[in-house]
Amino acid sequence: MALQDLTPQLRTRLSRMERAVGWFVFLATALLLFGFGYYIYHTAERKGWFKIKAPFHVYIQSSAGLNVGDPVFMMGFPVGQITSITPQKPYEPHNVMVKFEIVEDYFRYIWLGGSYVKVKAADFLGKRQLEVTRGTNGPAICVTQPGVWKTIPELKQLIATVTNHWQLYQDILDENSNLVFGSYVMLTQSNLERIAELKPESNSIFVYDNTVSDNRIVASWDGRVHRYVNFTPDHDTAWLRAVEAPPVSDQLQAMVSQVQQALPNVLALTNKIATVLDNSANATSNLNITIVEARPMLTNLAIISAQLREPGGPMVWALGTNGNQQLQDALTNANTLLASTDTNLTALLINLADITSNLNAQVQANTNLLGTIGKTIADADDLVQGLKRHWLLRSAFKKEKTNAPPAKVK
Repeated sequence: MALQDLTPQLRTRLSRMERAVGWFVFLATALLLFGFGYYIYHTAERKGWFKIKAPFHVYIQSSAGLNVGDPVFMMGFPVGQITSITPQKPYEPHNVMVKFEIVEDYFRYIWLGGSYVKVKAADFLGKRQLEVTRGTNGPAICVTQPGVWKTIPELKQLIATVTNHWQLYQDILDENSNLVFGSYVMLTQSNLERIAELKPESNSIFVYDNTVSDNRIVASWDGRVHRYVNFTPDHDTAWLRAVEAPPVSDQLQAMVSQVQQALPNVLALTNKIATVLDNSANATSNLNITIVEARPMLTNLAIISAQLREPGGPMVWALGTNGNQQLQDALTNANTLLASTDTNLTALLINLADITSNLNAQVQANTNLLGTIGKTIADADDLVQGLKRHWLLRSAFKKEKTNAPPAKVK
């Protein structure tokens, strides 16, 4: 049906519907474009497209386990990515050059002192990664402030006009290559006078204005000339020292080689251990036999110790079973002998008394016998004293004990 055949009311309603559909398509397209733009912006911000990137390069022995696009880490954070991996020419001293970028603000942690690249294993499957260490001292490797050559008279005029703007872009060395002023030192009239005394080449030095900064890396430190060198098409990355650990596969191969070399010694050691175990088994068997043979001796020792613990056991064990009775009989006989000795000694003394009385009577009757009797008495006294000292008769002359007199109190 042609449009002109519709009624005015239908044509009006159709025109309104067309406008509504048009607005809907417009708004949907606008929302789609807005969402696509937000996605692009968010992705760019997440990947650091709007941030300043510092380009670096390192030389390594092998590119095994590294790929373009792999992240670069610092202090455990992903701070950039690898941009290229290229082999060097045949006459170059290095094997592989790896270029990578570090995003802002992490490249400001990379200084001349203490910053280097560690090429280490990322897993046990041969994957490797780059990790940049944080700097500890020295100038920054990459800077965003452009440097310029200025003569010392020009700098004196600039400093006289504006202070605290101009700083050194290089190290100032004396004739003995000793550091006089380091980079970043704020220039003053006195500093310029001291630098002028050192007579730099063309009476000019490399400086920068600390109020001027670009949105890109413009120069990197070159330790060979002790100053920052501006980026050029031939010099567009900064160099970092690399510390490369061998790939895991090489380490495993070296370990396998060591194991293969040590395997004969290990087998020989196991043979020696087996021999030692056999000897130990034989020694154990012999020890068991010895223990079995020594068991009766241990039983006898136990019996002897039991006998020695009984009352009078040591005497019975030393003298036999009849030794105790024989010893008692000997003691009884000794006591009997002592008793007989006491009786005989008493009778002897009585006889001696009779003899002495007879002698006294004879002495009184015969005065000439006095000398002879005196001598006889002395000899008898010596005899008695000798009998008292004899070991067999000593007990017959014992004195009865009496209570001792009390001690005098002073």
